[in-house]
Amino acid sequence: MLRDSRVHAFPVLYVLCVTPRQEISAWRPPVAGVVEVFHAHFTEHAYPMHVHDAWTLLIVDDGAVRYDLDRYERGTPSDTVSLLPPQVPHNGSPATPQGFRKRVLYLDMTQLDESFIGPAVDGPDLTEPVLRRRVGQLHTALANRGDEFEAESRLALISERLRRHLRPRPALGSAGTDGGIAQSLRDLLDERLLEGIALEEAARLVHAHPTHLVRAFSGAFGIAPHQYMTSRRVDLARRLLLDGQPPGEVATAAGFYDQSHLTRHFKRVVGITPGRYARTGAGQALVPGRQGPDLRCAG
Repeated sequence: MLRDSRVHAFPVLYVLCVTPRQEISAWRPPVAGVVEVFHAHFTEHAYPMHVHDAWTLLIVDDGAVRYDLDRYERGTPSDTVSLLPPQVPHNGSPATPQGFRKRVLYLDMTQLDESFIGPAVDGPDLTEPVLRRRVGQLHTALANRGDEFEAESRLALISERLRRHLRPRPALGSAGTDGGIAQSLRDLLDERLLEGIALEEAARLVHAHPTHLVRAFSGAFGIAPHQYMTSRRVDLARRLLLDGQPPGEVATAAGFYDQSHLTRHFKRVVGITPGRYARTGAGQALVPGRQGPDLRCAG
């Protein structure tokens, strides 16, 4: 459920001081193709297995990240660009005692379509200095008001370079009986993302025994159906919070039972509470006459 990122308002940056050694900032820039910009410094937080509905383009400035993607352990040191495909489960944790500082772009399917998912699973980590430098330059352009055209130009070059690295192949889960069952359940979960669905009803609609349905989905996608639905809802909650909706409204709008339900899962996946993620303390918004977001911490 990707939201249209072609908005005309200038980005609002949320800088959140969680601990003296943990910071998170997130904003949506007015640049087509970029769903979200996310910067973080983590020393202890470990992401559970989850999925995104967008491409995750990741660079690490300090330390290193270790993660599992499609059941293979991988790592992202500071000289690497990592491209994690949508709908494929992954986790993440610090690979050094000092933690890591990362910058992430979430890109929609206009930049890379579904045919590139398989190649990205096979080779998500790219060690290429030119690409690494260009991604860093794009982050700088996205943080500066008035540099949208530069950001669009840099994004176009990066997307082209990524496509050259990858060779498309058929989408995951298209062959075999279990693969077809798993794909049908994923389509159903996407369709019922907000209202949810009981396992018995899903099994009846997909024409499979509930136990077999869970096993087929987990085997095809590497994540349990309930984990998939929860992480998709967290992704939606992030978008709504960046749109300026209060956490109490976001909870039900993203399919959670109540705010405490949202908070529990949001903090487990993102590392902080929805309230901190959306906090609009003094000096957060773009200030007229300034270049880029005000980087003071929200208090």
